[in-house]
This record gives sequence, C-alpha cells and structure tokens, in this order.
Amino acid sequence: MTLDFRFWRQLCLTAALLGSCALPGAAQEAAPPQAQIDNAGSYLAARLAEKKGDFSAAAEWFAQALASAPKDPNLLQGLLLAQMSLGDFDAAATTAGRYLENGLTNNSVALAQITARVLAEDFAGVLDLLAQGQSAGGAADDLIAGWAEQGQGKMSQALAHFDKVIAAPGFEGLGYYQKALALASAGDLEGADAILSGPAAASITNFRRGLVAHMQILSQLERNADALALFDKSFRGEQDPDLMNLRRRLAAGEPIDFDQVSGAKQGIAEALFTYAAAIGEQAEPGVTLLYARAALYLRPEQTETKLLVAELLNDMGQYVLAAQAYALIAPQDPAFYSAEIGRANALNAGGDKEGAIAVLQSLSQSHGQVIQVRQALGDMLRRSERYDEALAAYDAGIALVQEPASWAWPLYFNRGVCLERLNRFDEAIPSFRKALELQPNQPQVLNYLGYTWIDRGENLDEAVRMIEAAVAAAPDQGYIIDSLAWAYYRLGRDTDALAPMERASLLEPVDPVVTDHLGDIYWVNGRQLEAQFQWRRALSFEPTEKDAARIRAKLEKGLDAVLEQEKAGE
Repeated sequence: MTLDFRFWRQLCLTAALLGSCALPGAAQEAAPPQAQIDNAGSYLAARLAEKKGDFSAAAEWFAQALASAPKDPNLLQGLLLAQMSLGDFDAAATTAGRYLENGLTNNSVALAQITARVLAEDFAGVLDLLAQGQSAGGAADDLIAGWAEQGQGKMSQALAHFDKVIAAPGFEGLGYYQKALALASAGDLEGADAILSGPAAASITNFRRGLVAHMQILSQLERNADALALFDKSFRGEQDPDLMNLRRRLAAGEPIDFDQVSGAKQGIAEALFTYAAAIGEQAEPGVTLLYARAALYLRPEQTETKLLVAELLNDMGQYVLAAQAYALIAPQDPAFYSAEIGRANALNAGGDKEGAIAVLQSLSQSHGQVIQVRQALGDMLRRSERYDEALAAYDAGIALVQEPASWAWPLYFNRGVCLERLNRFDEAIPSFRKALELQPNQPQVLNYLGYTWIDRGENLDEAVRMIEAAVAAAPDQGYIIDSLAWAYYRLGRDTDALAPMERASLLEPVDPVVTDHLGDIYWVNGRQLEAQFQWRRALSFEPTEKDAARIRAKLEKGLDAVLEQEKAGE
C-alpha cells in the first residue's frame, strides 16, 4: 500500500505549523513539591519513563505518584499524555476531567475531551467545547467544527468552517479535501467532484486517499470511464493488490461505493488523520502521535491510520509498540504485507533480528508472489550476512519481475552484492550491469562495482570512471568520495587522492574505514605523524577486529612494513 503521509506534510508551510500544531501544557520539568515529599521515587521514575518515551511505564508511575498528590496538574498532565500516546482515550477522558477540575486546560486536555464526545456522536457537545475556548490546536479546530456541524445537518455552517481552513496559508489542500468529503458524504456528489476536478485538484488528488475518493465519486456518478482514466494516469505501474482490484472493478463497469467517509464521526477521524500526517515533519513525533491515536480511536478499522501510528512509534524508537501497531492489521487486509514488512523492520531495529527474519520468512510463504516481500526478506538476510539465503530470496523476487523497469534495480544490485560476498564475483557482474541498465548512473551501483574492481586490481580504467560518475551523481556521500580517493591511491596517484580523502573524512567524521584510509593516504604523502593520529582515531571508532589488528600493526611498524608483509603473504 502506498502511504500518503509525506504528501500531506508537504502541504503545510513551516511557519504556519510552528505556530499551530503544538499541544501546549506538556508536563513541566520542575517536580511538584507534594510529589517530591510524598512519593519522590514514583515521580522520578515517571519522569524517566516519559523522557525515554516508555508510555506504558510512564502511565503506571504517574498513576502511582498521583496517589500522593491526586490534584497535582503536572502529574495529571503526564498521565494524560502517556494514556493518549498509548491510545487509551477512555482513561484519558477521565484524566482530562480531573485536570479540568483544577480550572486548567490545554490542547491535549481539549483533544481528549473532544474525542470522547465525538465517539458518542455528541456533536453539539463538541461544538460547545470549542465555543467555550477549548482548542485541539490550530486548523484542527475548524476541521473538527466543520464535521460536527455537518453531523447536525448544518451544511452551510460546516462549509464555512472548511472555508476558514482553506483560507489559512499552507492548509488549503486539507480544507478542500475535507470539504469535498463532507459534500460527498451528504450526497452532493456533483459538488464534491467540482472541487476534486477543479483548480484545487492539483493540491488534493495527487495522493492515494484523495484519488480513491475521487474515483469512488465518479463511479457513483456513473462515470466509470473517467474514473478509470484517472486511475491509469495516477497509478501507472502500481502493484498494490487493493488498487489493482479497484481498477478491475472500474473496468468491468461495476459501481464503486463511496466509503472514504460515511458520517461526521468518520469525518473527524479523517480530519485528525490528515492533520497528523500534515504536521509530521514540523511537529515533534510525540505531538503528531496524539492526533493519530485520536483518529485511530475514532475509526479503529482504518488501515492507513494504523500505519501512521506505527511509523510514528518507530520514528520515536518505540519498537515494541511499533511492532504491536503493525500487528493490528489483519492478514486479509491488502496492506498486510506492507505492515508485516514494517513489523519486521521494527523488530530488527529493536534488536530481535531472528524474530524479524522469521516474520518475513512466514510472509514469503503467505505472500510469496509479492515482489516487495521477497526483496524485504533478501535485504534482512543480507544485512545479517546470510548471503546464500538472501540470494535465494532475490532470485525469487527477480523471477516475479515480468518487465524489468527502473524500480527493479535494487533487486539486481543486491543479488550482485550477495554473489560478490560469496566470492562469486564473475557471476555478480551481470547483475550489477543489469541494475545499471535499469537505472543508469545509479551511484550505489557505480560505487560498489567500481570499488570492487579497484580492490581486486581489475578493469581499473572503467572502475575509476564509474566511481567518478558516482561522485558526480552523489557529491555529498562521504563513502563514495572515499572510494574515489582509494581508487586514486590504489593506482599510485597519491597526490590526487589527498583532497577527496580529506573531504570524505569531513563527511564521515567517525567512520573507522574512512579514517583508516585517511591515515594511509597521509602516510604515502609523507605525513607520517598525521597518519598515526588518524589511525588512532580509527581505532576509537570500533572497527572490525580484522581491521583493528591491521591498524595496530601500522601504528607499530608503519604502513610500508605492513604492505611488505602482506605482499610476502606473511
């Protein structure tokens, strides 16, 4: 499934976001006096868990600390944020009520209260909260109010709120999208199509959900041919099973239901989801997570919201919670294989490499005809240096490619990497060549093949040209510039190697290989003291034991003596 988070993020101007997407009232740093006296241990444990992003532990410790200070606003706020971050909005509504008893409020309290009323479809109550000055933050208020008015049958007032969002700099796309959905859900399909087909279309319908909504609306207007044309224009080469099924149904003339939003509650969930996705690159992930969790609480079946929650948790380093969020997507869901790949990556990032591989191996049994699944398994096995198994996964993926296109280059490239690591370099070359045929001037491929040839002392002229082309394509990639410097060094062009090697070191200042190479190039240019200094730095960056032993030998004997020993085969 193609995700739309980055599209929505790009719609919002940074200046607008910085002033509108924060949730004020986060727990203060200073410890409350009563909590310090009565339950300092629980308070400090809660703060530590909060700082680490361990929401489960934070909720437990804040609740325990509140036993000694039940009205303390700092503790209540900490508990509220932990509960909302976990998606426990039932508990969060109660905690927000306790916070309000102190005569205080903030955006997170308002969001918890509003979400509770939306769940009960108490749209009058939602509007009352907003009228009282409760604010979920920035443009979210008018998005929520628009749908709440629609839920009461007041379309004129609803559209006025969406128009206010449209008028806010940077939020035009969000406002137009929600307005079109509101019109469609109220039965005004022509009005919705006018928005989605009109001048605003460029800012709305170049993302998946907007496109699907428009195609559904066109189908309901008995315009399947137009919907099919929109599909073919927008999703050329798409492999997603859900989308391909939609195209099949459109081509067969089957009427497609409009199900993006069926009412005001789902509309508010959609608004919170798109708002969360929109602010994601400017706001802290923890802030974005609250809106995404609220959206998922209101519409727990929506796949894309589950994926957004999982992505945010993963970005925050909460890999266990991220894996749990990915696991919410059922096997029958078309996005299941994407979610399982995400779950495997989260497990791997959390240190469970074998668990990650097991997930992908199981997925390759159930979804073995999906190229992305074979590729993900190959990547995970390759990173674990299980090259034989990775090679088999890449071969299985390549066998599924009917017409090789540019998107397939990583399959061939990584197949070549596995063959090279298995000391089958001659067999690897056709795979590298194929990757370059599909994606000419791809810097990773050019660098890898060129560097390997240089290291082997083979095909040197073409190798240097490849690496120079790789540097031209990726001038800020230190590891590629290191390859160029190393190529010059291996060819005896010691002076030429100096400038690119120093630049590579600036770009990769703590890389043990780059730093070791810099030492070697200083040595051959007669700068022995600087060489020794760089070798000592390289040792501090935790090189492999093999590399570390060689660096220690250079520090003890000098590079010339080490090279002579290696040449003699000692």
